[in-house]
Amino acid sequence: MSLEKYVMNMPRSVYSGVNSLENLKTVVSGATKVAVFTDRGLLASGLVDLPIAKIKEAGKEVVVFSDLPAEPTYMQAQKLVDEFRVSGADFIVAVGGGSAMDTAKLASLLVTDKYTIKDLLDDPLLAVKTVPTCLVPTTAGTGSEATQNAIVGVPEKELKIGIVNPSMIPDYVILDAEMIRNLPRSIGAATGIDAMAHAIECFTSNKANPFSDTFALEAFDLIINNIERACDDPTAMDAKNKMQIAAFYGGAAIACSGTTAVHALSYPLGGKYHIAHGVSNAILLVPVMEFNEPAIRDRLAVAYDRVVHGEKTCTTVEEKSAWVVRRMGEIVKHLDIPTSLKEFNVSPDDLESLVEAGMQVTRLLVNNMREVTAEDARNIYKQIL
Repeated sequence: MSLEKYVMNMPRSVYSGVNSLENLKTVVSGATKVAVFTDRGLLASGLVDLPIAKIKEAGKEVVVFSDLPAEPTYMQAQKLVDEFRVSGADFIVAVGGGSAMDTAKLASLLVTDKYTIKDLLDDPLLAVKTVPTCLVPTTAGTGSEATQNAIVGVPEKELKIGIVNPSMIPDYVILDAEMIRNLPRSIGAATGIDAMAHAIECFTSNKANPFSDTFALEAFDLIINNIERACDDPTAMDAKNKMQIAAFYGGAAIACSGTTAVHALSYPLGGKYHIAHGVSNAILLVPVMEFNEPAIRDRLAVAYDRVVHGEKTCTTVEEKSAWVVRRMGEIVKHLDIPTSLKEFNVSPDDLESLVEAGMQVTRLLVNNMREVTAEDARNIYKQIL
């Protein structure tokens, strides 16, 4: 363990299992007007209708905020927050993926004109929560429902940047597999790989500790053994439920540990090229893990022992470590996620700007057990160009 002291911040209540959305009525019972944060696509799909119905059954007024693009910039998130500020809502329910949940968490801090999201990019601890939140994820991946992080695009830096403040830990979380029953395979795959990255990165982080290890290992086990079936079989509700729980556990691991170079080097891909977060992590997952392997071999061997439930054919630490990295690559391939940047029109001429941007993400690079130099980052990016 690298840390001698560690802390775990958790949501007040987490509901899961069959019909867990029914608990929303109790959760909002003390509110007068509930703001629902989501996005246009989810709203049009009808997926938000059920949570809204539950809120109305509780006798509460509802106002919906859905003018939110995928992977929003801080200015786009601020626009929604500004609309929320004048709405008079005293409770926030987020229904969606990471973007909707992160924006909702930011809104819970920003019923004030003392600071904006831009101010929080420089000093995230300025903010204090003033509105309670309940997060209802519609993917099994981001783990935002368990973290104190909110990720926004910063166009002037061509980066995504994480705002981290303990006040953003949600008050309530509802994990209802019905919300991901009809999740498109491509989205389930990308968000699921994001959760897998959270789990293995937090377990192999310089900030790993007994709290994070407990959640990261269980998340990794659940994902390795359920992600393919959850994505391939629309009727596999048990696997989908396990993926939702795993994504939450991955977020819990982030909350008390931290991701590493996979996420650090993926941020420029989202910030500059608007590649979906899960996809950019999937592209970088194996190259970074192969780079890290000499420094994290013992940890990967522990992960092998945890996730392989049948006959364990690997006996040495080296064999176990190699198996884990190889298995992650097999899953990415099985789920038809790109493994290079070619189809995203990223030019080799952009290599140096990628390296420069990636090396700015020191918040995460310091967590990597093997030091990443600019030359190392350059070599990793070369592998995926």
